[in-house]
Amino acid sequence: MGIDLPTLSVVILSAAIDSINPCAIGVLILMVSVVLSGKGSMWRLLKLGGLYIFAIFLTYLTAGLGLIYFFASVPLYIAEYLALIIGSIVIIAGLLEIKDFFWYGRGFSLQIPHYFGEKIKKFSKNVTVPGVIFLGMFIAAVELPCTGAPYLAIITLLSLNFNLTAFLMLVLYNIVFVLPLVVILLMVTAGTKIQKVHAFKEAGKGYMRFAIGLMLIGLGWLLILIANGTINFG
Repeated sequence: MGIDLPTLSVVILSAAIDSINPCAIGVLILMVSVVLSGKGSMWRLLKLGGLYIFAIFLTYLTAGLGLIYFFASVPLYIAEYLALIIGSIVIIAGLLEIKDFFWYGRGFSLQIPHYFGEKIKKFSKNVTVPGVIFLGMFIAAVELPCTGAPYLAIITLLSLNFNLTAFLMLVLYNIVFVLPLVVILLMVTAGTKIQKVHAFKEAGKGYMRFAIGLMLIGLGWLLILIANGTINFG
């Protein structure tokens, strides 16, 4: 079982950039604020935050496995065209992210609809064990269609030759994806003011979009080159 280093590097880079996800980070900050305002202990904060992060991880991983199973069942000649289509979609998503860096709020944007945004704010106030688990699953489900373009590209790439190594890469992607959430949670429990984390997140939101946009364009182009046989990682 050999590790394909080019694929591994693409998986890690994509996950790292995808991990600077404003929505998942923003909801975690909101949830932490609610817990702290209720004079909750740091242990309770760590437990609830950990469950929220794990729920996102597990939901994303399960969705990834489901999509890979679907792609694997598609005939090869169709899968090649499907990869071309997905590559084009990923490039368009990247252009939209870069557009939002320069002209945020103008035209179509990749963001969670307002209706779901209001639901998220409501669910974030239910800081019970079942509540935060449901919140994590809900966040993962509603943001996947809106901000899951990097994940879709990696799933398509891994589905071309899905084996144990590819499965471990998928798990690694999701670990890297939730890593910033883990870091933020540990920082707050260690004494960092949540207001500072929120200010940093807001200040870097535009640059997050720009970085994600550039990565998506490169990733989409890579998928197209692999689909037409120009590049072969295998």
